[in-house]
Amino acid sequence: MTTEERLLKLEGMVEAVVRLLPERIAGLEARMAGLETRLESLRQELKGEIQGLREEVRQEVASLRGEMNTLRGEMAALRQEVKAEINTAFNRTVLIFTALAVVLGLLDLLP
Repeated sequence: MTTEERLLKLEGMVEAVVRLLPERIAGLEARMAGLETRLESLRQELKGEIQGLREEVRQEVASLRGEMNTLRGEMAALRQEVKAEINTAFNRTVLIFTALAVVLGLLDLLP
């Protein structure tokens, strides 16, 4: 095969490629546009799901805060009960010691 034949063969190949390129480029552009549309759709779907999850988390946090406030109230009530019981026990102890002092004082008065 001569150089001229080779050049003609290469020229034919280049022309064939040049004829096919516009179709392929158009096909690729169409695929890219479809992929971009799909990507945007997925992006919007993901944003919606994230927003839903955020709302769920907010609700859960609000619920937990409510439970914490309830527990704080219960703890405060229990604390008051314990204080009252301690005061009652202290007052009883003071009364017992007072009674004991009276008995000892009376015993001291006996001959």
